[in-house]
Order: sequence, then structure tokens, then C-alpha cells
Amino acid sequence: MTSTVLRQISSQDGEVDRETLWQARYGRAPVPALPSEWNETLEVLLSHRSSRNYRADALPTGTVELLVAAAQSAPTSSNLQAWSVIAVEDPERKARLAGFTGGNAHILAAPLFLVWLVDLSRLREIARQHGNSGEGLDFHESFLIGAIDAALAAQNAVVAIDSLGLGSCYIGGMRNQPEDVARELKLPPETVAVFGLTVGYPDPAVETDVKPRLPQSAVLFREEYGTIRPEDLASYDDAMKAFQQKQKLPLSGWTSVIAKRIENAAALKGRSQLTAILRRLGFPLK
Repeated sequence: MTSTVLRQISSQDGEVDRETLWQARYGRAPVPALPSEWNETLEVLLSHRSSRNYRADALPTGTVELLVAAAQSAPTSSNLQAWSVIAVEDPERKARLAGFTGGNAHILAAPLFLVWLVDLSRLREIARQHGNSGEGLDFHESFLIGAIDAALAAQNAVVAIDSLGLGSCYIGGMRNQPEDVARELKLPPETVAVFGLTVGYPDPAVETDVKPRLPQSAVLFREEYGTIRPEDLASYDDAMKAFQQKQKLPLSGWTSVIAKRIENAAALKGRSQLTAILRRLGFPLK
């Protein structure tokens, strides 16, 4: 199924203009010489955008299982598979979880909310069954493996979501009150929600655009780390302001917003205490 996004930017004959996709992703940046190979997977990836407004339609039977199969097809460190996911559809539970994030209304609007977990509890139990304590799980490395595994799995699911004509939005606010989330979802020790993901059919009445990303000159270096040029950041601020104007958002650009987002501990909205909270949730984090 061609995604809703691709239908929006396709020509009448159904072809997707790769130059249009590239320019949308980088805010009208010049299109470099691209390889001749091109396919619908690349179109889906470059067309991705977050969806915060959804139709009331229920998802087809089997959608959750299909998305989890896509997620489980992602790479996983040493095949540890140190993640789990909880599918939440109950409106009252979604409302409580939304409250823990600061009130993201799209959690309520989406028919499906996926909560992605770092899950070391399963591995700890396996170690016990084989006669050892699983000491390797006590170190930061194992928590990092779980977080990376969960992110890789979720992003595989997002690509599948886009390809099906559905929309999604990551919810990092699940880390604002992780102990409340853990109680709500009855998580065992050494298990924590790292982010959520809303899933549903995007509301066609709410038009969204592809959000520009930093120019490749600011993120792509060859052989060794390079210098970020001030003009690249200034150009990106302009691209973001153009996007914000189209979306009827405050014209704040990017750099000033990011500087505010990392200004101090208060800007982290409770997440500055995450290490202590994780230890209370059973992660030794040596």
C-alpha cells in the first residue's frame, strides 16, 4: 500500500519526484548527484513525518502483530533482544499515560499506543535458570544495549507504519515520570519505558509537511570529525522558519529552541533524576 504521504506528493501518473523529496527533507537544499537506483523504500523513508492528529478508525486486525514482526526484524546486539513492547488501546490507560508525559493529546487520539521498554528482566531470569547471577547485566553497557535495541526495533516499526499508510509519533515524555509508568504497566524490576509511539490513520484534514533536517555538511564527516560552519546552522534556521510558517507555528528556527531545550536541569522535565530513578527500578548501573 502506498503511504498517505507518498500519495500527497506523487504526480498524477503515480511517480514520486525524488528531487521534491530531497528538497523537502533539507528545506529546498540543492539536490546532489544521486545514485540511479531508487525504490519505494527510499521514498517512504525520505517522506517520513510525525502525525499528531488521527482519524477515529480502528486499525485492521493483525496490525500490532505485523508491526512487532517488523520490529523484531531489526538488528539486536549479540541477539540479546533486550527490549519488549506493550500495546495499549484502553482509553483510560492511555489517558493516565498521557498525564505522565505532560498531557500529549495525541496519545488519546491514536487508536494504538506502543510503549517500548528496555527489558533486562527476561535476561536476568534466563541467567538464573542457567545457574548464574547475570552479573553482566549490572553494568551501564547492558542498559545501553537495551535502549539501542528498543530504538532500532521501534524505528523498524515506524518504517512499516509509514509503508501501510498509517502515521506515528514518538513520545519521549514517557521518561518524565518513569516510576508512575512502571506502576501503571506493572513492569518488573530492571524494566523501564524509554519512549512511546502513537499509531493511527493520519487525519487528512490536518495538513503536515516534512520537517527539514540539518544539512549533511553539519552531520556527515569523512575520515575524521570536521567543523560545523555557522552558515550551515544559519541556513537551517531559515529552513526551519519556512517550515514553521507553513505549519502556522512560531517562527523560532532551530538553534534558539535547542539551546533552550538543553539550558539546565529544569529543561529536562524531571529526566535529570533518571539515573537515580533507574536504580530504584532495579538497574544497578555500575
